[in-house]
Amino acid sequence: MTSTVAIAMLACFVSIVTAPTIAYSKQDISLPFKDRAAVKLGQTIYKDNCASCHGVNLEGQIGWQTEIVDGRRLAPPHDETGHTWHHPDELLYNMTKYGFEEMLGKKYPNNMPVYEDILSDGELLAVLGYIKSTWPEKIKAIHNEINQRYASKKIHKDSMLETDN
Repeated sequence: MTSTVAIAMLACFVSIVTAPTIAYSKQDISLPFKDRAAVKLGQTIYKDNCASCHGVNLEGQIGWQTEIVDGRRLAPPHDETGHTWHHPDELLYNMTKYGFEEMLGKKYPNNMPVYEDILSDGELLAVLGYIKSTWPEKIKAIHNEINQRYASKKIHKDSMLETDN
């Protein structure tokens, strides 16, 4: 196998794996968790759109890790006890805006609304920024590292695709 063929195969694989992220992300996504006005707006929007399932204090629904109701998982917490902070900003934004099924490219029974036609990009980022603003400093630091690693991998994948052209 020639190196050109190997690079082409790798580029195809990378594009398949990253297609949902690349297709949806038209800009670098960064949560405004230090912007007081954005956090305040996000808190208000969260209370109006998210708290009924994810909890007023971001605590999620009891049994979220193990229970399934009507074929659907319960809403997870967005505080430090959940897994929200395990995901990079871009993935959180895309899941919230476009929904799980669009991101996965297959059916995924869940109760999470798709917010693409409900909230603006700024409002989505404000909500996610509010959520991040509530995490302990150690969790924020870990989440920032996750974002840095994700950005490095994305830049590396993008440059590999450009080199192949």
